[in-house]
Amino acid sequence: MSTVSVRYIVDDVDAAIAFYTTQLGFDLDMHPAPTFAAVSSGDLRLLLSAPGGPGGGGAAMPDGRVPGPGGWNRILVVVEDLEATVKRMQAAGAVFRNEIVTGIGGSQILLEDPAGNPVELFQPAASS
Repeated sequence: MSTVSVRYIVDDVDAAIAFYTTQLGFDLDMHPAPTFAAVSSGDLRLLLSAPGGPGGGGAAMPDGRVPGPGGWNRILVVVEDLEATVKRMQAAGAVFRNEIVTGIGGSQILLEDPAGNPVELFQPAASS
């Protein structure tokens, strides 16, 4: 599989770098400017862009709208022990949108990065 890139608009690129590298184990690939960085985990690369930057993913649209963080589209990060991961992240001050939800395929919870972008933490159900 080739690398998949997803752009997230973030209010503070440095805070987003710290969150993804420290809390979720991503690697910092590049941080060439205060308004942009790229982090990766396996075949996923997150492009972190500050809104309103000169050019690039955070630039204003021709009608003046400026990209902003948040929404419901999200990346999904598989974890081995969801409860332990949630406890560790709560102790570090992470913000969650809900409690752990368990379904047929596994358990999940929605975490917010420092800009409010959702990240789904998912633990697959044990195979029988």
